[in-house]
Amino acid sequence: MTTSAKLLYVAILVGLFSAGLLLAKYTPWQDKGVADAGYGNLGGDFKLNSATGEVKLEDFRGQLVLMYFGFTSCPDVCPAELATIAASMRQLTPGLEAQIQPLFVSVDPERDTLDNLAKYSTYFHPKMLGITGSIDTLDQIVKSYGAYYRQIPLENSALGYTVDHTSRVYLIGREGQLISTIAHGTSANDMTALLKLHL
Repeated sequence: MTTSAKLLYVAILVGLFSAGLLLAKYTPWQDKGVADAGYGNLGGDFKLNSATGEVKLEDFRGQLVLMYFGFTSCPDVCPAELATIAASMRQLTPGLEAQIQPLFVSVDPERDTLDNLAKYSTYFHPKMLGITGSIDTLDQIVKSYGAYYRQIPLENSALGYTVDHTSRVYLIGREGQLISTIAHGTSANDMTALLKLHL
């Protein structure tokens, strides 16, 4: 074998090895807008209020938590995402479904009363808990999870304003650590598959 042929052979082997490494690291979540690593600096415990009393993240140790920031007057994005969360849970066996706690965190405490939050949340799933708090508390929690929200005035509307906000689902592990975020538009099937990886 000539020197040039040997070099070509080695180059082909290196190329195949590199491609194999890339495939080994690839997961379908990379195409679905789902991240699953690198959240060491985000997340953390928090304390908010529900219609039945104070709610702390640590209350759900031992379960997976699916958390979504939104508001009840949201016309389409929030209902669609909450419906996806509920649908993904219903695809699991009852035993696995019982190990997941969905949380709907309202970033519009001015309009979202605790009673209304409770009714709105349980409409999507009986386990879904609607929670909120003061603006200062919400600001701190939203920042700690790398999310955002802001009020946008609406002219000639009875609502007065809407709220622009992050539309991602936050998957929190059994020990309270943020382990994944799920992009808006991810299907219920893909969300269920991700839940199964961590159950």
